[in-house]
Amino acid sequence: MNVSIKPFLLLLGVCSLPAFADRPNILFIFADDWGWGDLSCHGHPYVKSPNIDRLAEEGTDFYRFSVASGVCSPSRTAVMTGHFPARYNIDGHFAWVPSNARRNMPDWLSPNAPLVSRMLQESGYATAHYGKWHLANNMIPDSPLPNEYGYHEYGAFNCAGEQIPVHEDSEQVVAFIEKSHRAGKPFFINLWLHEPHTPFHTVPKYRWRFRDLPEKDNIYASVLSHADDRIGEVLDALDRLEIADDTLVIFSSDNGPARDSRGVELGLMHDTATGAGYNIAAAKGITGRRKGYKAALFEGGIGVPFIARWPGKIAAGEIDRDSIISAVDLLPTFCAIAGVSLPKGYQPDGVSQLDTLLGEKAPIRKKPLYWKMASAWPIPENRPYHWVSYATVDKNWKLLANRDLSYFELYDIVADPLEKKDLKGSRPEAVEELLDSIRSWQSELPVKPTGDVFSAERAEL
Repeated sequence: MNVSIKPFLLLLGVCSLPAFADRPNILFIFADDWGWGDLSCHGHPYVKSPNIDRLAEEGTDFYRFSVASGVCSPSRTAVMTGHFPARYNIDGHFAWVPSNARRNMPDWLSPNAPLVSRMLQESGYATAHYGKWHLANNMIPDSPLPNEYGYHEYGAFNCAGEQIPVHEDSEQVVAFIEKSHRAGKPFFINLWLHEPHTPFHTVPKYRWRFRDLPEKDNIYASVLSHADDRIGEVLDALDRLEIADDTLVIFSSDNGPARDSRGVELGLMHDTATGAGYNIAAAKGITGRRKGYKAALFEGGIGVPFIARWPGKIAAGEIDRDSIISAVDLLPTFCAIAGVSLPKGYQPDGVSQLDTLLGEKAPIRKKPLYWKMASAWPIPENRPYHWVSYATVDKNWKLLANRDLSYFELYDIVADPLEKKDLKGSRPEAVEELLDSIRSWQSELPVKPTGDVFSAERAEL
């Protein structure tokens, strides 16, 4: 499938959804490097996340959600577009222009791509984005601002222009909720948290909460606790305005947790978008026994928390251990929930998971998933699960392969979600079928990025 970067003609209409007479609000909370195991409701030994735990108690915890990349920018591209990020040559994080050019990447996601924010905005939703952006970079001053992507308001970092302080995201979300409520408009809000990405920006109040922990654990627990409190501020606002029952709230993460693989010493670092804080030595995230960490296409890198609350619609206190949901499903799902028809000619790589959210389990996924990343080969000794450049999930199978498809591993992802038993030796026919599927998908991908997605700095390279 070729993806046009020409502006989409959004022939949007409101379809009939008799169960939802009033269009619900949608609040999508997307953390940064938050591991599947980094929640007290997922059994973490010392992290405390009472507000996210509340979402799980009042909603459903989906254990089999995966994002479309092991790193930030492509993962977020999939959420915004409903497409695999490789369709836009976005295979890694957006950095400074020479790095993007060297990796055959654009310098930003095109604002003319199909975007869930614009689809909802043009259908009457009040739309806003607060927190991390990283669909461009603050080091690219001529990149489009977030309001060019279908948001009425924004406050962001890792974008051009002024950078929002990372801890001010929740107060701006609450203000926008109040404003939308006064106007009588449904809202779609991204709250894209900084935590627990480096630098770790600690606050004494939260360090004191975990004062009995060793320093690295203390730092990690403190930033997660601070983020959880800010989520609590937003949930409290929904309660105060008596609109919690009319609001779908989802908590998830853009990829698995980061981990130091080189043995660096704990110290301070500086980020041009967010300022000074502790470095990756304090990264203590866990994956719930999944293989690999951030930047891996094993489940530790792409299997992340996904908790959905919608009182009266999504079951409370339930765990769905079976349904395989992907980040590319979010755009069609949000549009289905909002009663918004998909644009004419637009073909998502995902599917609506509305029925799944409402309690119909779907352990066998009918539409295949694909991943592409630049990964090391041969297998690095200090990162044994970070060699995968291509992966696919089709029905019950997951195949992972290196950059030239010469080495691969096969797992029954339904029966073996932790990828413990490689079955390539006993199921050669499945291997060949999935390798052919990856090759076919590769043939659909653009050779290089095109369109108005390049900084003026490219001319200087």
